[in-house]
Amino acid sequence: MNTWFTDFYAAIAKGPLSHWLDTLPAQLTHWQKEAQHGDWPKWEKVLKNLPESNTNHINTSDKVEFGLETELSEGHTKQLTHLLKRMMPWRKGPFHIHGIHIDTEWRSDWKWDRLVEHISPLHGRTVLDIGCGSGYHLWRMKGAGAEFVVGIDPSDLFLSQFQAIKHFNQDDNVHLLPLGVEQLPELKAFDTVFSMGVLYHRRSPIDFLAQLKAQLRKGGELVLETLVVEGDVHTVLVPTDRYAKMRNVWFIPSTAALTLWLERVGFKNIRVVNEDVTSLDEQRRTEWMETESLADFLDPNDPTKTIEGYPAPLRAIILAEA
Repeated sequence: MNTWFTDFYAAIAKGPLSHWLDTLPAQLTHWQKEAQHGDWPKWEKVLKNLPESNTNHINTSDKVEFGLETELSEGHTKQLTHLLKRMMPWRKGPFHIHGIHIDTEWRSDWKWDRLVEHISPLHGRTVLDIGCGSGYHLWRMKGAGAEFVVGIDPSDLFLSQFQAIKHFNQDDNVHLLPLGVEQLPELKAFDTVFSMGVLYHRRSPIDFLAQLKAQLRKGGELVLETLVVEGDVHTVLVPTDRYAKMRNVWFIPSTAALTLWLERVGFKNIRVVNEDVTSLDEQRRTEWMETESLADFLDPNDPTKTIEGYPAPLRAIILAEA
């Protein structure tokens, strides 16, 4: 585990992210000593027992596929399936590891397909993904030509899942750190910052947007994907308790209101490039995520509404320039 972070320190030591080293090592040392999830020993044991393989087949251009089925013995394939299932639930993906299809709750590849044609080309860029989950999109960003990709997410489970996948493709230019956005200094160094599925979980969306801007170099691009509602510049849904059974949903703006928020923070060239209703095929229960999913969060008599009576999930992708 120690090499995960020391390798990252070495990778940023001589570049535009070097000033991150003023705060980052102390934060990650604290995480290692104090902040780990109670299931961390179980997940760490899984990581230590992953079978070694000669992964010659790497595909991140149109999927995340590391290794072919023929590169592992049948026994190792069964062992690997068992180990990976000990890290359930798998929410963002899918992943294909030596013929094992990790059929995640979300078809995150569909989201990628919706946005990739609209964003500035990632070739040669340094990229940050805030709230990256288990890192599916980090690999797609690398596959799209990004030079250096960093994800942050405070979930220890997602870090464990990322490291399990990375075991089969030890790419020195793709990293995940167990941090929340509030732990980031003003780095002002990334060419592109992604934030997908995070805004509505923040108690202060304006502060959050300012934190995103603070990570971008001047002229860098924000790719913001979030829940929205239909309405004008004054429309913002504030759930009284839960939204789609989620307690931690605070503000869901219209795209017009969100555009105004971005302007107030100082973003320019703001444009909405996609709006899409989340379908039951895109978010669903699978053998890799066996608890409730979207079908359980909607009104069974009216799928245009959540179980609480709010508009069903509508997601938008907004691009903006720092």
